[in-house]
Amino acid sequence: METKPPLPPFTLETAKDKVQAAENAWNTRDPERVSLAYTEDSEWRNRSEFITGRAAIKDFLTRKWAKELDYRLRKELWCFMENRIAVRFEYEHHNEAGEWFRAYGNENWEFAENGLMMKRFASINDVAITEADRKFRWER
Repeated sequence: METKPPLPPFTLETAKDKVQAAENAWNTRDPERVSLAYTEDSEWRNRSEFITGRAAIKDFLTRKWAKELDYRLRKELWCFMENRIAVRFEYEHHNEAGEWFRAYGNENWEFAENGLMMKRFASINDVAITEADRKFRWER
């Protein structure tokens, strides 16, 4: 059986570790790597899109990062209990035309006993920004 520590029930420390691991993985922009954190039948709501299953998640992330260029994300633990975690996040990206955006949102996560995410519900709002207004820059 595949596992993805830390496992529920979460403590403050393990919830923070889970959030940091998610931030680190998403910042790789590697759909295969990120998709492995979810159960085979994981359920998502991302904005107005409903997604079911690890394969569909991988496809979604592939499309996402093909159009959200130079994507950079920060997540923050909001609260947790037992097998659930809520986070607030913001990320920046630009499109092919070079227009920059910052997205703000909240996610509610529910985990299986093996530490894989079973449910992810994300509410996200976008704001157009200038390149000079960027907060998150890749350190090269």
